[in-house]
Amino acid sequence: MAVGRVVPNLKSASLEQAKTFYTEVLGLAVVMDHGWIVTLADPARPEAQLSLATHDATASVVPVASIQVDDVDAAHAAAVAAGAEIVHGPTDEPWGVRRFFLRDPDGNVVNVLAHG
Repeated sequence: MAVGRVVPNLKSASLEQAKTFYTEVLGLAVVMDHGWIVTLADPARPEAQLSLATHDATASVVPVASIQVDDVDAAHAAAVAAGAEIVHGPTDEPWGVRRFFLRDPDGNVVNVLAHG
């Protein structure tokens, strides 16, 4: 299993205000907008990303980070073998990702995903 990218997720009370803030202050551009989660990226370095979310569409918590892997089932098996608490999934989501949420030893909820 290989990690492809890591994106911090910030909980937002207002996506419009947060999008305006990060686009005006840091020059980030919207690269994905599902209405409840927005991902912004540096136009010159698209791998530099930040997501903002008001809630999660299918889970009860907004994770602090999303980690994209090439094999989500292998990552899930490793998490279970390590005794990690699985908070959500694994789930095939309608927006084209397979994912699960785990809780790390410090209590942070992390979204582990692969694009379908």
